[in-house]
Amino acid sequence: MDDLADFLRTRRARVLPESAGIPADPRRRVSGLRREEVAHLSGVSVDYYVRLEQGRARRPSAQVLDALARTLRLDEAERAHLHRLAHRPTHAPRRASAVRLRPELLRVLDLVADAPAFLIDHRLTVLAANRLADLLYGRPLQGLNIARHVFLTEEGRALFADWEACTLDTVGHLRLSAGHHPDDPELASLIGELAMHSERFRRLWARADVRPRTHGRKAYHHSLVGQLELHQENFALPDTTGAELIVQSAAPGTAAHDSLRLLAGFGAPAPAQGDEGEGPGRITARPQPRRGVRPGPPSNGDPR
Repeated sequence: MDDLADFLRTRRARVLPESAGIPADPRRRVSGLRREEVAHLSGVSVDYYVRLEQGRARRPSAQVLDALARTLRLDEAERAHLHRLAHRPTHAPRRASAVRLRPELLRVLDLVADAPAFLIDHRLTVLAANRLADLLYGRPLQGLNIARHVFLTEEGRALFADWEACTLDTVGHLRLSAGHHPDDPELASLIGELAMHSERFRRLWARADVRPRTHGRKAYHHSLVGQLELHQENFALPDTTGAELIVQSAAPGTAAHDSLRLLAGFGAPAPAQGDEGEGPGRITARPQPRRGVRPGPPSNGDPR
């Protein structure tokens, strides 16, 4: 899904020679730095760096990786991604750990009554959602893959007001997930499906950008209440699965806050017909409880 050689090549191509102290040359035909320039600036031999980009050098030292990160102007997320790619374990492929949806965790969704809230796994599949999140998307969210919704459905494109920014976030998240879960066949299958059916996904994936998102603006265009400018907070669950709790809120007194209150009064979405590639469900007149997965047995205080 992702490898060190590709990442180095894409990062090298985006560094302006002038930013590395290399005089501008109008005859230069290389986009970004040359391999020998990266090697020289990083203090490694040209032959060794070439072998890194060709995938023939294995497990470079942390010192070499840090030097490359400085030369390639990597931010903290990219630096960490570089180290993960270089030091992947050589064990046999295994499935990613499943998220344990404790009753206490699901109860948190019900407690967030005035804001859309949902749980996603590292593949961006919704595990459970509260009622207002279902209303925001116009359909029950449980089981929906956000990446498929963004790239492969007209409903997704219409819902996200800043669709292009949303695609950047989505691909950046999947890149990070691929680095954390290199042996996950379901994630690999999802990435292959998106690449097969979406030209924009293919172009963005080829850039090898990693894009962590912990908070920020999330804009929607809802068919019932119009524009919604929400603030999103991502809370990573305290385990190694990569699952996150997403809460999207609006400050009291804002138009978005009033729109969320209005949306809550419409009732819950009817069950979606067919698979997640179809359109959003209808909004019914009668409120329904939150739709989520059935909770497992009580944890008896087990913190996992």
